[in-house]
Amino acid sequence: MKKIFIYSAITALLALGSCSDLLEINPVGKLSEPDFQTKEGVNQLITGMYAKMHDNSYFEATLSNYAYGDVMGGSANKGSNYTDQPDFTSLECYTFTTDNGYLNTKWKKCYNGVFFANNVIKVAGTIKESLSAESGQSKDFYTETLAQARFFRAFWHFEVVKLFGAAVPYVDDVAMMENVNPQVSNVDESGNYIFIWDKIIEDFQYAYDNLPDTWSTEKGRVNKWAAGAFLAKVKMYQSSPYNGKNGTQDRWAEVKSLLEEIITNGKDNNGTKFRLADTYEELYTAGESDWTGESVFDIQMAITGTVGETSCINGTSHIGFSGALGTGGWGFYQPSYDLVNSHIVDENGLPKMDGSYKNDPIITVPDEDNVPHTDLTIYTDPRLDYSTGRFNTPFLDWAVPMTIDGWIREVTNGGYYLNKKNIPKKADKGSTSITTITASSAKNFHLIRYADVLLWYAEALIETGNPQGAETYINQVRARAANCYVKAADPKTMEETTSSYVLDDKINGKKELNAAGNYRVGLYPSSQFATKEKALQALHFERKIEMALEGHRWYDLVRWNIATEELTAFCKYETVCGLSKYANSSYKANWTTLPIPLNEIQKMNGLLVQNENWK
Repeated sequence: MKKIFIYSAITALLALGSCSDLLEINPVGKLSEPDFQTKEGVNQLITGMYAKMHDNSYFEATLSNYAYGDVMGGSANKGSNYTDQPDFTSLECYTFTTDNGYLNTKWKKCYNGVFFANNVIKVAGTIKESLSAESGQSKDFYTETLAQARFFRAFWHFEVVKLFGAAVPYVDDVAMMENVNPQVSNVDESGNYIFIWDKIIEDFQYAYDNLPDTWSTEKGRVNKWAAGAFLAKVKMYQSSPYNGKNGTQDRWAEVKSLLEEIITNGKDNNGTKFRLADTYEELYTAGESDWTGESVFDIQMAITGTVGETSCINGTSHIGFSGALGTGGWGFYQPSYDLVNSHIVDENGLPKMDGSYKNDPIITVPDEDNVPHTDLTIYTDPRLDYSTGRFNTPFLDWAVPMTIDGWIREVTNGGYYLNKKNIPKKADKGSTSITTITASSAKNFHLIRYADVLLWYAEALIETGNPQGAETYINQVRARAANCYVKAADPKTMEETTSSYVLDDKINGKKELNAAGNYRVGLYPSSQFATKEKALQALHFERKIEMALEGHRWYDLVRWNIATEELTAFCKYETVCGLSKYANSSYKANWTTLPIPLNEIQKMNGLLVQNENWK
């Protein structure tokens, strides 16, 4: 069994306090701060700080960010039925307001994470001298403790910034010590917004400068290179266009330099130099996804036991199916028609970036008896059947979905497709007693993987005047897609079988037989990188496919300042495909950030001001 540092239950820590509202701390009595003023006690607090990544009790706040990145980003439909979770439906259909409950929960969880990080800094600081005398992996124990805590303080603040914009409260350990319920404003005395990009960068920079290259034990910890990747990411976000109302600044040259260092020297906690996994499949295979060399920073998952927190990245109810596998689940999180059909490729194995994939036949349609039929003759990118589940193709080793019953809760609300990336294989379940086994997975959740780094670097090259240089890195990611494909399986036995479908590998000039559907993949030609505009088109589309259903899409669209165009077109397309709930939906031009929750503004008595996009 893999050793996981971050999922241990720290009940003593939880007794010390929690953060139920914006920055409200509710101490509970059993243990007091002096009980943690030892190296062992600080280690317990560190473990509790990492464990906040597993706090998936509220699916609206999970770090998979599927409600925001995927559903709001047009890569997925909410699923279930239309009336279930109305706050979620309002996010999905872009009718949300400042009192949306999902946004409020996400805000609270992020600042709760900030509290845990500041608490480590506070307690460790009380015994700094003794901790400084203790050796660590490469520096003293105190310095490495502070570096981890500052990483997580930056991490949780960055989660807030990505969703609500950079004019939000930055809460450090000093503010927390001054007031049990720190009241930190997001405007100065003149009413000007205070953007916290630089504060987050300072914390990530400290982590990058002081964390070890690797951890010899407890390998779920953040290392120097993971901190560097987050440092590059926040600088990239600060450099992105948004709509000119988010305190942005051009730092692309810094992003490029930092990513070059990570590409050249970065490694995981096994000491493996960062590299792309050999196949797309193994990234989402339990037991193989952990240490392929592609994981820059993962949430470590485990399927054994009864603790849903460590096995269900989206919360147990929000990823299991309605009942086809006999395992429960509510039928949430269905890939969209737009995402699935974006995988349709042309004769050269390239995506139809001009949007013409919308003019092709829908891949899955019902026949006269309302039985779904998938046209498997249409050539698609092979990554499609690893990201999504389709009718008439193998769903891992569970079954070949043939009828709607049990697989789709409400086709007219969610469409015909199934989430697949975070679902375990039937063979993975072992002896676990978790009832909703399709929610439980030992697949690590990749917060940042090396494909991210390569595509970010391509973006940095484009933005610093070298679109031609991006070709190598985008095609490097794309070439990996040809390395494997889903094989055809007998619906009765799930054993591999023969088929007339193939993988047409235009990269290596060969065809592979007995595929589950027709797959084709080729590399972008050099002409695609002749101009900045054409290079960005390839970059944007490749991230859409490569990072499908990993919680990134909406965040990318808003930082690129193309959300209005893309999401309004998405609504029209899903409506044409049969999802009438989108008929009157459109995305507003100023929504590059979401509204700061009204409830939190009211509690702050004028100190917290709504962001500029929602005034």
